[in-house]
Amino acid sequence: MGSSNRYRKKGAAVKMPKTLLSLPPPSPIESSVGGTGKSKKKRGEAYLWMRFDRTGASQVVGCDKITIIKRASVSPKDLRTAFSHSTKILAREKAIILNLEVIKGIVTADEVLLLDPLRPEVLTLSDRLKQQFPQRNGPGPEQASAIVQSSPDDGVGLESELPFEVQVLEIALEVVCSFIDSNVIALETQAWSILDQLTKKVSIEDLQSLRSLKSNLTHLLARVQKVRDEIEQYLDDKDDMADLYLTRKWIQNLQQAEVASNSIVAPSKLQRLTSNKSSGLVTDEDDADDMEMLLEAYFIQLDAMRNKVLMMKEHIDDTEDYVKILQNSNRNGMFNLLLMVNITNFAITVGTVVVNLFGMNIPIPLYDTPDVFGYFVWGVAVLCIVIFMVIIGYTKWKKLLDY
Repeated sequence: MGSSNRYRKKGAAVKMPKTLLSLPPPSPIESSVGGTGKSKKKRGEAYLWMRFDRTGASQVVGCDKITIIKRASVSPKDLRTAFSHSTKILAREKAIILNLEVIKGIVTADEVLLLDPLRPEVLTLSDRLKQQFPQRNGPGPEQASAIVQSSPDDGVGLESELPFEVQVLEIALEVVCSFIDSNVIALETQAWSILDQLTKKVSIEDLQSLRSLKSNLTHLLARVQKVRDEIEQYLDDKDDMADLYLTRKWIQNLQQAEVASNSIVAPSKLQRLTSNKSSGLVTDEDDADDMEMLLEAYFIQLDAMRNKVLMMKEHIDDTEDYVKILQNSNRNGMFNLLLMVNITNFAITVGTVVVNLFGMNIPIPLYDTPDVFGYFVWGVAVLCIVIFMVIIGYTKWKKLLDY
């Protein structure tokens, strides 16, 4: 993937004040590991989390659920979603709960909390975050207070870049799509190898491998479908997409607080101040348009992966049909061979019956005929051949044989 800016439309970029970046970075999380007695039982089991903020600072710490709930301002139900096995993207007032396959975490306007940071996929995500947000020193108190006092007319200007939470969401989707795509490619390579062997020779080992491959493809298809459906759900509702912009809500709250603090000024000046602040905000519709372009890009990727998996399943089904046809053909060949053996056995049995009749100790004038034994043997052989040919002709006439 490239920069996040590729998904923005000209003239509709997300406007984020530069002074927003001047706020002090979030404070580190105090570890919940090591408690004793009743306090430890009350706080519950601690999990390993990675904290990464907008200034590039990162921290790996063990925290219990209560600490995370207070830190991210989410409900216990939302936190259970982050721990569950179902794919979900939940937008709340101050946080986004991500549960995308191997990526589980909570994103706020200024930091992201990642569960199980030692997983390879989470390590890949943290490396991408470090590249996207290089670490920088925090501002001083004077810079931190400038956010409330600044306005679009102060010459500070607006910075056209995606907010922190949107960039994190994009990187998370990128990592998840890359992870799923690698799984699709691996299974695709394995599938073509097994299918090629089955078309040449059918063996029990290859059939067992094909069964295992089909099960893995079904599981992978379900995973791709879950992520795709979750993104599609947001694409169908612009209000939901706009709710993913936590920074906009943060800016609006700060500006509303500033307007309220300046309510003692003259009405004309207050009206002008409110107008200026309103002009500096991006509307929900602009947010939804930008988010739609971002999500649509990954929706297209997931849809292509889904189609690739479905195509592989179709190839496997076609190969299974081919194997079944081949086995039916071999079975029919065995039946034909068995039928030929039975017909031959019947013809020989008829000749044997004739020979047994003449082998009885009964006086017959035919025994006195010279050289009668040779004529009799050849006659019985011709009788067997005639019976065999008659039965074969009948089966062909009735189309009971394939040849």
